[in-house]
Amino acid sequence: MRKSIIILIFFFCGISFSQNLEEAIYTAAETFIGNKNEASLKLLNQQEASFKTHVKSKDEHLALVFLQCNKGFYLDEHSKLKEAIVTYEYALKQFNNNELSKISDFDIVESCLIPLGNLYTKTGDYTNALSTINQYIFLAEKSKNTKHQISGKINLAKLYQTIGNNKRVLKIIDDAYKLPNISTKQKALLQSIKTTSLLALNNYEEASLLNANQSSSKFEILKNNYLIALQKGNYTEALNSFKKAKEHISETNLSERDLAKFHVEEAQLYYLLKNPNRALKSLQKAIKILLPHFKNIGLPNKNDLYAENTFIDIFDLYASIQTNTELALKSYDLSFYASGLLQENWTSQETKILNETNNRIRSEKCIDLLLYNHQQTKNKSLLFKAFQYSENNKVSILKDLSNKKIRLQKHPNDTLLIRESKLLKEQERFTNLLIKEELGANRDSEINDLSKKLSTISLQLKSLKTKIEKKYPASNPDISLISFQKKLEKDKAVLVEYFFGENTLYQFIISSNNIVTNTIVLTEKTKQNITNFIHLFDNASVINNDISNYTSQAFNIFKLLKCDAFSNHKNVMIIPDGLLNFIPFEALLSEKTNSTAFSNMPFVVKNQNIAYNSSALFYLKDTQKKKNKKVLGFFPVFENTNYMLTYSINEADAIKDEMTSTIFMNANASKTNFLKNAPNYGILHLSAHANSGNFVMPANISFYDDSMFLNELYSLSLHPDLVVLSACETGIGKLYKGEGAMSMARGFQYAGAENLLFSLWQINDLSTSQIMKSFYENYNKQQSAFLANHHSKIDYLENNAINNMKKSPYYWSAFVYYGTLEPAKPKNPIFYIIFGIIIAGIVLFLILKFRNHDRNTRRIST
Repeated sequence: MRKSIIILIFFFCGISFSQNLEEAIYTAAETFIGNKNEASLKLLNQQEASFKTHVKSKDEHLALVFLQCNKGFYLDEHSKLKEAIVTYEYALKQFNNNELSKISDFDIVESCLIPLGNLYTKTGDYTNALSTINQYIFLAEKSKNTKHQISGKINLAKLYQTIGNNKRVLKIIDDAYKLPNISTKQKALLQSIKTTSLLALNNYEEASLLNANQSSSKFEILKNNYLIALQKGNYTEALNSFKKAKEHISETNLSERDLAKFHVEEAQLYYLLKNPNRALKSLQKAIKILLPHFKNIGLPNKNDLYAENTFIDIFDLYASIQTNTELALKSYDLSFYASGLLQENWTSQETKILNETNNRIRSEKCIDLLLYNHQQTKNKSLLFKAFQYSENNKVSILKDLSNKKIRLQKHPNDTLLIRESKLLKEQERFTNLLIKEELGANRDSEINDLSKKLSTISLQLKSLKTKIEKKYPASNPDISLISFQKKLEKDKAVLVEYFFGENTLYQFIISSNNIVTNTIVLTEKTKQNITNFIHLFDNASVINNDISNYTSQAFNIFKLLKCDAFSNHKNVMIIPDGLLNFIPFEALLSEKTNSTAFSNMPFVVKNQNIAYNSSALFYLKDTQKKKNKKVLGFFPVFENTNYMLTYSINEADAIKDEMTSTIFMNANASKTNFLKNAPNYGILHLSAHANSGNFVMPANISFYDDSMFLNELYSLSLHPDLVVLSACETGIGKLYKGEGAMSMARGFQYAGAENLLFSLWQINDLSTSQIMKSFYENYNKQQSAFLANHHSKIDYLENNAINNMKKSPYYWSAFVYYGTLEPAKPKNPIFYIIFGIIIAGIVLFLILKFRNHDRNTRRIST
């Protein structure tokens, strides 16, 4: 220790008198490279801190980049992934900001970009991984560096394999094989990756053939044999291959992290072979490698953990082995904690969405454990804990953004928060431009430029996050069963939340005085029944051509989803999940019926007012009703086209009659006018064509001149009281577990809307105009979108001018309302005063009249 201090003092003195800082930086780096250990790393960190404050010239910056790349390599080798990422990111920032490529042929791709891209993949930061890998593939193609091109293809394949897109992996590898001068090592890596993806696609024959002929090490070949047997379900054969691979492990150069993962794989295999004790021993070895000070007893303290996804695999398996419920829950909570540490480095919502699946699976296991305990103990607090696990994985991105907006509202002048808000919008704006470029011209140079901008924004957001969390420490909101029940009592309502798990569909019902839970086993038949019901709304003829089939299915789904458990409540807040996001609960039937007259059917809407939301926490949120009730309407109409919205004009006229409004018609209904005017209105109404998107193209809505894609909507800041999306499929989009549908409706939620009315399928132009006319008539009277939506459907069903076929739920139940349970606005108090005076006058008149009658009667008697 004393020697290190003397060296450090001597070093700093040397800097003070030295005229060559560049040489000092290289000397420090080379000294560290020659003697890499924790002590020399500590000294290097102290030296680096001083260098950062003194470097000025490009040569000095380049020396510092060299030092940091070597430091990052060491940190990565020793499983300090978060610190390695920070180091490489700083080096890359210095290299780009100082344009060091112009003064040196330093290989930034090999030294920084390739390891950084790999680190992003290891830590689940898939968006930054893809951006970084694409950047160095572009640079490699530009400089015709085949070695780097192949490295890029290998790491791109690893990335897509990690997120489960194995078909894309095979295409990438086939493209890589076409490149010249592939080294033996690179070829072996490509073959190994291809083997794993073929196995994931159940192509055992080709995987086995490839493995038998590949140029990998004995260890890799045997390990692949283990994977083939494992995938086929031959666990004993898998164990034999695994043991043989283990005999050759000394021939490999596995990092500490990879060695820990190897022991986790061993534990998983023993677990499948129903040998929990051996599995636990392997897990203990893995923990010991990652946490050298761990004492091999029980579970480690969460404060000793760091951002490493191997911990998640360890604790998930540890929990599965446990027979003690409390210990299993504790282990799962450590997994959630480790997952949270990784999430701290993620800046894009795409990355967060891709990582949600494992959290969902874990939540389901925790819910199962708590419900089992409740059966044994009848302790109702366990039901609320189970409900909280369900809530933890509901639209976490929207909730996080909502918290950021609330924080900014509390501190509107904080420059850090203002900067964060602007960067988040910029991130979505550039993401939108990148998507449009990939769908359009697909120019490599433009894609690379946008990727670099997104990487820069990501670094800035990370830096800001550290400062913001230091200034405003995160605190979990105090949410209790009582807080829900008080609000439900005030709203005279019941809250019903669903959690669509892998094996079970859970239903949580919270009323003002109780909480109950129901479970529905998710067999393939159950899932098919739900899917079949959703497809009844594919077009109008499906229901009308077989009405009895509809009535049968609508009642069966009512029973399947246990809607009878809350049918005695008038006001219902439903938090759907998974496929249930696409079910119109109002159109279910509460009783069996043989009627073919839709107006006579026992639809749920006739007895219950239903609203929806993405999360129970959004229902609990205290929202202030905005005074701005002006409507901004956009009606492109698309005249003289094959997709003209003829009755959209009637819709516009109905809004003009009922509401204070500004209406943009035809060519005036442009995207430019929307972006310019939208922030100034309390109600936004869009009557246009929309598309739910697909696996390539995101959801979008059409204005007269241009379409607005989902990510562009994410970049806006809108705070209307209500958004009405009178367009097809505005509630439909690619479905992600936990986050729901990536729809235009979600986009408006992200942009700041709290109350929305949107559609679940392709809607009829005429019936939509009728529904909307009724909606605004009721809204004008009641000032409640919640009740106006309900009454517009009842009005439609009771309208004698509409024939039976047009009263099919296809025409009236497409629109669902997400938002608050706003009660009807009280009548004008003057009306009540006048009415009261009149009633009092009548009562007084009658009293006097009866008294006079009484007196007259007495006189006659006398």
